[in-house]
Amino acid sequence: MRKSGGLALVRRIGRRVEALGRRARRSHRAAFVALVLVQLVISVASDIWMTLVPASFLIVPLVVGGVLLQFGELVALTGITTAFGAYVVLSRGMTLPRIGFVLVLLVVGWIMITSAKVRSRLGVAGTRSESMLMELRDTLTAQGLIPQLPTGWRVEVAIQSAGGSTFSGDFVVSTMHDDLLEVALVDVSGKGIDAGTRALLLSGAFGGLLGVVPVEEFLPSANRYLRRQDWDDDFATVVHVVLDLRTGDFDVRTAGHPPAIQFDAWSGRWQTRDTDGPLLGLMEAPEFEVNHGLLKLGDALFLYSDGMVETPRQDIGRGTDRLAGFAERLVGQAFLGAADALVASAGGSGDDSAIVIIHRLAHA
Repeated sequence: MRKSGGLALVRRIGRRVEALGRRARRSHRAAFVALVLVQLVISVASDIWMTLVPASFLIVPLVVGGVLLQFGELVALTGITTAFGAYVVLSRGMTLPRIGFVLVLLVVGWIMITSAKVRSRLGVAGTRSESMLMELRDTLTAQGLIPQLPTGWRVEVAIQSAGGSTFSGDFVVSTMHDDLLEVALVDVSGKGIDAGTRALLLSGAFGGLLGVVPVEEFLPSANRYLRRQDWDDDFATVVHVVLDLRTGDFDVRTAGHPPAIQFDAWSGRWQTRDTDGPLLGLMEAPEFEVNHGLLKLGDALFLYSDGMVETPRQDIGRGTDRLAGFAERLVGQAFLGAADALVASAGGSGDDSAIVIIHRLAHA
């Protein structure tokens, strides 16, 4: 009982602190006034009880101000803190350690101001910029969710960003209408955070095109949109699949992307679904070939980015064979959890990696 009561108290305190933090973010002026008053109290207390309240406590509100305040308010707080610290410390005598402490205050303030200046370019203060990035990341993740599929079908998606970043240049968009499932796996030029902003822009645009334009017009429409962005040498590759969930018939189109591969459960063989199509964003009016296929009971279709199959020491063809070899080991478990397993085993650490597995179950 005591343990549960202690945990409840800790949770209540945590919620109070979080609520105060949200209020401070909304009212920057109130936070500024409060921090100045705290600095004043610390300065007076340190001057009176120098052994009990060290002047180094002045650094704590300054760091808090770097998180909560806007740029101008932080500059003012840094100046006030430095003045308070100089008065308290130097009033005890001009010694080298005391002068060094004042310099440390200036350095800490300069670091906080530099960080705030970068955030001020966005027009947001404090941790709100980081919150915006997390919201954008969550939006990109949410747009890659696969719709609820009828009985007998399973789709798995796994994406791994280069360098462990939560932003990736690979993303998935999908939609389902009239028992037709449309899935597009997109690879934006660049990797990690560098490609993340472009990936976010394209995911919204490409997600809006799916299910709205005719299936054969998706890639041409995406290409026209990318051309309008007037990016220098940036481009995107796409593999687009349209699957009839009633019959298992599917069409695959690619734009400069590695081909899809199909596992035939009856023969145990792997078949490459080759199509021809240029990179998006480089040509004015490209043409995209289509490859027709059929997913029978037990069959699976694999869509993947080049980070899964391409390395500096091997070409995409050998990488595709290697990916199929890894996937072969997962046939016995009906490819359950295969997306995460393949990204972990076959995905390259130096590039974004993504895979989509569409599996028609042998037993519904």
